Amino acid sequence: MSTTSSSSSHDGGDGGNGGGGEFEGPSHSRQRFNNAVWPEPFLEALATQIAIDAALSFGRLAVAPALTNLFQVCRTWRTVSQSDLLWQNLTRRIWHRHHLLHPTWHEEYIYRHRTARNFRLRRCIYTTLHFPPNDDNNNEGLSCHRLALSDYLLAAGFSDGSVRLFHLPTRFHLSTFHPHQRNHLGPFSRAVCGLFFSDDRLIFASLDGDIHVASINVPGATRRAHLGDVVTDGVLVDFAGCNQWWIGLYAGLPDRAFHVRNGNTEELVYIGGTLTNPDAVIGWRLLNDLTEHIGRIRIASQDLAVGFTSSKVLVFDLRNQITLREEEVMRRINVGEEEEELVGDINVGAADAYDKALVFVNTRGVANVRHVSSLEEICRFLARGALLGCMNGGYSFISTRGGIRVWELDHGEYLYICRERIGDITAMVADERYLAACGSDNTIHLWDFGAR
Repeated sequence: MSTTSSSSSHDGGDGGNGGGGEFEGPSHSRQRFNNAVWPEPFLEALATQIAIDAALSFGRLAVAPALTNLFQVCRTWRTVSQSDLLWQNLTRRIWHRHHLLHPTWHEEYIYRHRTARNFRLRRCIYTTLHFPPNDDNNNEGLSCHRLALSDYLLAAGFSDGSVRLFHLPTRFHLSTFHPHQRNHLGPFSRAVCGLFFSDDRLIFASLDGDIHVASINVPGATRRAHLGDVVTDGVLVDFAGCNQWWIGLYAGLPDRAFHVRNGNTEELVYIGGTLTNPDAVIGWRLLNDLTEHIGRIRIASQDLAVGFTSSKVLVFDLRNQITLREEEVMRRINVGEEEEELVGDINVGAADAYDKALVFVNTRGVANVRHVSSLEEICRFLARGALLGCMNGGYSFISTRGGIRVWELDHGEYLYICRERIGDITAMVADERYLAACGSDNTIHLWDFGAR
């Protein structure tokens, strides 16, 4: 395990005091303001609006100095900074956190700010995660294709259908979950194509359409929530979810791209969509060849999903089961002396969506950052040689032959390349604290940017 740090000149709106001092509230001995003159709800609403405006205009790290200026107006205004209700609201609005990991919401906000700043400054602890071999004492031929993170856990999904669970604070391997056995079509029909955490459950799916639910508190225990039917539905190329919704992206049959399930009842509520209609043949090939990236599906916010193929990006309303926005991304290629053909221009492996933003990279290496709700462009940057990519609420991480490169998402500024050389990457994931990637040798690499 090693610690990585950088003395970058970017202060990230921290005022030079380590990213947390600006949140220090005034002494409790200070006299409170006259509620008749300056009602506390008014000042809290003002502080919230200033924070939101700063985040939208300059990024989340700009909120701290904006609030500092507000609280320094006078002692009366500074007293508002003692309101934990204010910090709860700000933590939810700026960092999208709805439960505490620290004693107060004030401390939670400080932690989120400092951790986000660590991503910018490359302050992290790097380590690798290891797991025991299969029952036959042989991991040869095994490859990791999906990763998922929660506050304390990491899950890795493999080509044989197994999922390995790790405890992040200790870096220990906790358990291995296996799918229920069945007849399968193609050598990779059991390969994990998507997984996510939902409360105390881990849900994972395979290319053949099987969906399994595992209890993270019961080692090795799984149940099959849905028996897939490749002939009827096609190949499940990607799978995502949250507490409320599960969504699968299928390819192989027309007009059945999206399968949406209620996350509480596990009942199917919608089948439809044409996103993968052009990729039917390629979808079937996944059962024999896992090297191609056909499509990606992400739940960006509570009720919005984002789908990517090589030719289109689409925003889907999960609650109303309708397409809200879609855009074709094509380029022309020469197929003869005087003939041209339109082909898809999105590198699917480097596409991702998180909260209110999405990123995709075209075949010329230009990365586009868009608003999920409108598909309006936020910024763009050059990411030549992109192979795989992921993102969190403030940064984009793109794997190239030279390593993992990092950009900030507000203006597309290139920040750094991770110093660790880990070879070819088969899966990546990031959240607001961790970046994880698995190499072709099945070593799971973990960067912890958490504030300390």
